[in-house]
Amino acid sequence: MALTNPAFSTNPAFQNNGQAATATTVSAENLEQIYQAPSATSADTDRMTVEDTINKSAISFALLVAGAVVGWMVPGLALPAAIVGFVLALVNIFKKKPSPALILSYAGVQGLFVGGISAVFESIYPGIVIQAVIGTLAVVGVTLALFASGKIRASAKATKIFLIALFGYLAYSLVNVVLMWTGATNGMFGLNSVELGNTGIKLGLIIGVLVVIMGAYSLVLDFDFIQRGVKNRAPRVYGWSGAFGIMVTVIWLYLEILRFLAIARN
Repeated sequence: MALTNPAFSTNPAFQNNGQAATATTVSAENLEQIYQAPSATSADTDRMTVEDTINKSAISFALLVAGAVVGWMVPGLALPAAIVGFVLALVNIFKKKPSPALILSYAGVQGLFVGGISAVFESIYPGIVIQAVIGTLAVVGVTLALFASGKIRASAKATKIFLIALFGYLAYSLVNVVLMWTGATNGMFGLNSVELGNTGIKLGLIIGVLVVIMGAYSLVLDFDFIQRGVKNRAPRVYGWSGAFGIMVTVIWLYLEILRFLAIARN
């Protein structure tokens, strides 16, 4: 299966061909002693676990929220934070071994950006931020529940469709930005504000629904990559890569839902 989240695609720990640690042969006499021994934690084995990745994700999101509070109070930090966050994202993506310090720095800086942009949208559309937060939590919660229950899984065919849709959306967004900069379109959302015929439905709403679906599937890929890293017995430090990958997807999902709601209320 093709890897789509760059936070994982550069890491061999999340590849299908990752090698698990060699199992040792246990004699029958030692079985009882092993079963009676307390379970080893991720710190004891120095291996990546789901629980440890969740803890690292919680720390990252706590820092993200703290940064968002500061960004909310000082919206002017949004633009420089966006630039610094983009640089940190590239560094984390192409760094072969994850760096907790850089990932946490990314979380804090992105928090400044998310908080600042949220404050701007809230000033224009009161109540929109809490709606976007609830929407994001709902998508993440439902996706996680479906993945944990085994009702939804990543597949090669679905991933290929996802990649095509993602690149198509990136191309559309680039064209839209160029048209907005050149003044070829009106409104703060450019082509997204265009109504389809006499239906009253804006193009941005249809695209927004598709993007939210893409974001949900990206989460499925994130969960699948983490599951693969645990199965491959990746070193514990790669739990930070899992936290970083989920954080990137959730931030993208939140911003897209925020914009979708703004287009609907515009």
